Amino acid sequence: MARLLARELSYLYLDTGAMYRAITWQALHEKVDLEDEHALTELVGRTTLELLPDVNGTRVFVNGREITTEIRSPEVTKAVTYIDRVPGVREAMLQLQRGFGRSGRIVAEGRDIGTVVFPEAACKIYLDASLDERARRRWLDLRQQGVDGCLEDVRQDVDARDAKTVQRKIAPLRQAEDAVRVDTTNLSIDEVVEKIHAIAQSTQRDTSV
Repeated sequence: MARLLARELSYLYLDTGAMYRAITWQALHEKVDLEDEHALTELVGRTTLELLPDVNGTRVFVNGREITTEIRSPEVTKAVTYIDRVPGVREAMLQLQRGFGRSGRIVAEGRDIGTVVFPEAACKIYLDASLDERARRRWLDLRQQGVDGCLEDVRQDVDARDAKTVQRKIAPLRQAEDAVRVDTTNLSIDEVVEKIHAIAQSTQRDTSV
């Protein structure tokens, strides 16, 4: 949805989740201890991360190697919560993300975009959906990647991951006070994009007065 919205607005699409997944993939690739915050901070400091625009979204490169598909694996999904809770990793990522934002005209997605990364953003959207629907979407994503799995197992994984992101001490998942909540449970992707586009246009008109 963020990718399609960016395309409609002719804005840059910034997938911050892909950035954390890329570092997670590299940590797994190098067999870094996911409980060792110092080692993880050192890892991100010596890792070159590139995000390149593509018609299908964003191509992700780590140290010159493309890992666009690999970062969506179940292994990375389960391990990413170890990475994005590390203060040193988050600070490095924060600086990279704000660097992208300095040029303006971007659509950024991520758990703490409106609360931490870009608290002064002109338009903030908080997307939500029921647990069952989010599990179904994740299950379909995995099937498209050729990964077999039980829908109920996926639902439990999604529920557990949600609990961790809400309860975490650093940058927990929460809705910014000035964000507009959009429930996507019964909406198609195109319907959500249309709704957010309208909100964005309204925000632009309000801030230009």
